Amino acid sequence: MNKTEKPKGRGLEAILGNVTITKNQPVAVPSGGSSYLKIDSIDVNPFQPRTHFDEESLEGLAQSIKTYGLIQPVTVRPIEGGRYQLISGERRLRAAKLAGLTEIPAYVRTVDDMQSVQMALVENIQRSDLNPIEVAMSYQMLIEECNLKQEELSDKVGKDRSTISNYLRLLRLSTPAQIAVRDGQISMGHALPLVALEDEKLQQKVIKQIVDEKLSVRQTETVVKKLRNEMEPAKPKVKITLSDEVRAFQTAFGKKLKTKVKIKKDITGKGSITIPFSSDEELKKIIDLLQ
Repeated sequence: MNKTEKPKGRGLEAILGNVTITKNQPVAVPSGGSSYLKIDSIDVNPFQPRTHFDEESLEGLAQSIKTYGLIQPVTVRPIEGGRYQLISGERRLRAAKLAGLTEIPAYVRTVDDMQSVQMALVENIQRSDLNPIEVAMSYQMLIEECNLKQEELSDKVGKDRSTISNYLRLLRLSTPAQIAVRDGQISMGHALPLVALEDEKLQQKVIKQIVDEKLSVRQTETVVKKLRNEMEPAKPKVKITLSDEVRAFQTAFGKKLKTKVKIKKDITGKGSITIPFSSDEELKKIIDLLQ
């Protein structure tokens, strides 16, 4: 690789650029030469978009930690008062507490607030077990906290702008609908059409129908479209009165063709002239007259 060529891939460094850190080395703390931090000295990250941690999964991880220890260190940054703020690894931190650990292995990175936000959110986005709402919240936080446009975010996380836009649309759903997506009751594909229904009760009605009838995404789109059509007010019919001149022409033209000619016109001025016939012979006579 050319020295000036940027490395490919979407690791944290590729996404965030250069960050001043203690390069992936566990921090040395005064604990008999150990590379561990006291668990009660670590504060959670306030920008953690993950709000739901499966209790059964946490218990399973806690049992594994009791048996083998915490194999993958958490990542933290130093803050005031000799404390540390978690950048990534909240699930591991929670499980370690459940396992009764008092110290855990940690990597310490010296980063500012903005870099901490970026690292925490990008780390979440790159996880495969996040639900769509958590991914959407991560994207939204990156946009708001890091002052990014969707195009810039697309470049940073290696996702199409349309993909990011669809995730962000989920945040326009009502809270119950977002919970249904978060808990896996409905898929992201089922949820996106619901955005068009601004009424919370209607969204819940369709969600119940999706679950009860096991609707496909296409069927859900059809249900939503039908509901929207029912909600749209009927367009009032505007009767257009033909002018005396046009009505006179309609009568004279009908007499000449020996059929009942009808002229229609709408409010925009567009319209049609209808010349009916009842047989091939009559059609031929009309054509001859017109020619």
